[in-house]
Amino acid sequence: MIRPSSFIRRKTIDITVKTVASISAVSGILVLLWILWIVFQKGFSAWNIPFFTEVPTPPGVIGGGLANAITGTVIISLIATLIGVPFGLMTGIYLAEFGTNTRLGKAVRFTITVTMGVPSIIVGLFIYTIMVLPSGHFSAYAGAAALAVIMFPIVSRTTEDMLSLVPNSLREAALAIGVPRWKATIFIVMKAARSGLLTGILLAVARISGETAPILFTAMNSQFWMNSLNEPVANLTVTIYNYAMSPYDDWQSIAWGAALLILCTVLILNIGARFFLREAKR
Repeated sequence: MIRPSSFIRRKTIDITVKTVASISAVSGILVLLWILWIVFQKGFSAWNIPFFTEVPTPPGVIGGGLANAITGTVIISLIATLIGVPFGLMTGIYLAEFGTNTRLGKAVRFTITVTMGVPSIIVGLFIYTIMVLPSGHFSAYAGAAALAVIMFPIVSRTTEDMLSLVPNSLREAALAIGVPRWKATIFIVMKAARSGLLTGILLAVARISGETAPILFTAMNSQFWMNSLNEPVANLTVTIYNYAMSPYDDWQSIAWGAALLILCTVLILNIGARFFLREAKR
């Protein structure tokens, strides 16, 4: 029989923990809404046609936009996706299908876990050392390589997790009728997990959308349109840093507009990732 004092103590602790957890959750949501409101309030006023179609003006000259930075960010992110996603998918496939209990698989899995925790500035310095210093200049290729390194472990881990959720009965059924292992993996297992795989890709793209440090060390920035991928490229994140630190009010307003653009992009990607993840679980 439970003593009244023991019951009251347990009930009190339960209510206290629930209250603290609820307050923490509500506080986190309120802070997020506060950030969204401030960025939207300050950034939306900078959105106009020149913001999306014109290049930056010289210091002290009112007007201009970030068309070159938007284009440069899209190009760098696209190249990084083309590099990082295939390697991430292939690594995740190996870990889930072929290297589950092997020594190499365990070593690769450990390496991916460590890579996910490496600060992005370290990745930027690494690419700066192996690509920027030997070539003697910044470039879009170096920026894309740095972002691809950041994307790789995210795609790999998500791919492994999603493929592990696919029932073994599908694999066994395919192998039972004589389908080669690689065909069963590509055309059956990956097809069953396609929503989860797309979720991992979207999360990886969202992860690199707001990176500044690796871009600062690799692609730097530019006030002009890009003529070649082998030169410094304008991008949103470094532009936000430069404009926000400037003494010009119009540049600071444009920085808020660029921040709102990145924030909207990240929100859309995360909402899309949650949608596909829900479909994958279903």
